[in-house]
Amino acid sequence: MRLALATRSDLPAWEIDDRHLHRALAARGVPFEQPIWNDPAVDWARFDAVLIRTTWDYQDQLPAFLAWSRGLGGTTRLDNPVPVVQWNTHKHYLRELQAEGVALAPTRWLGRGTRPAIADELAALRCDEGFLKPCVGSTARETLRFAADAAGRAAAQAHVDRLLPREDLMLQPFLRSVTERGEWSAIFVDGRITHCVRKVPVAGDYRVQDDFGARDEPYAPTQAERAAAEHALAAAQRLLVRTGRLRAPDLLYARADFLQDDAGRAVLTELELVEPSLFFRHAPAAADALAAAWLARLRGAGRG
Repeated sequence: MRLALATRSDLPAWEIDDRHLHRALAARGVPFEQPIWNDPAVDWARFDAVLIRTTWDYQDQLPAFLAWSRGLGGTTRLDNPVPVVQWNTHKHYLRELQAEGVALAPTRWLGRGTRPAIADELAALRCDEGFLKPCVGSTARETLRFAADAAGRAAAQAHVDRLLPREDLMLQPFLRSVTERGEWSAIFVDGRITHCVRKVPVAGDYRVQDDFGARDEPYAPTQAERAAAEHALAAAQRLLVRTGRLRAPDLLYARADFLQDDAGRAVLTELELVEPSLFFRHAPAAADALAAAWLARLRGAGRG
């Protein structure tokens, strides 16, 4: 059996989490490579299976990334599978999860090619501070926190006027809890939570990524928070099975990200099923669990 852990060409040097996964595969005597997803020289048919890991530049070339994932469907196995990747790379999936009963922050969906008035959209949300983000994006790309005063509305209007001609956006109230307690994430392997982490931005910032100096640490969710994470994943799996994107509720991995709203409720910000960082440095045993679960699926499918 030969496996591929798909990556990008310029992976940051600080990315160390997947080294635990590499060790887990090596300990099992399973050869693997880390091919670059958009390298035309890669023969993906050489691999028995491909696991999407650190393809963190896909948002800048989404059509090519989706075409690449579709191309794998005829040559090898992809985890998570191709229909899930196609669904999860645009945040409109969150609307579908909300319809399944998953709690989100109040959201105004701003469609590409439209010309909404930010003042009217903010009035509908009834908030004194807003937050804009693209429906395709990562690492806080093109996000904007702004006050609902005249200067803030003008800045937000300029932001949407610049971006909406080419992409969809989301407008939500800015949840101040991100600056006070950060964002927390539940990591799943084979449908079960293996560990949770909390990502805390530097003082005065809202961005929770390493790129901006944020720190992360193990996190023990409350019973209600844990239930919210399990509900979000269960709802997604039901939806994916019902719509034919999964044959069974058996996502190999997932990461559910949450903020606390002003009422103290956990609201989902993302359910990442494509290439999330899984924070194995805080739980090396979870990397071993992922390796074991992946190999069990491949052997069950008659691969190796």
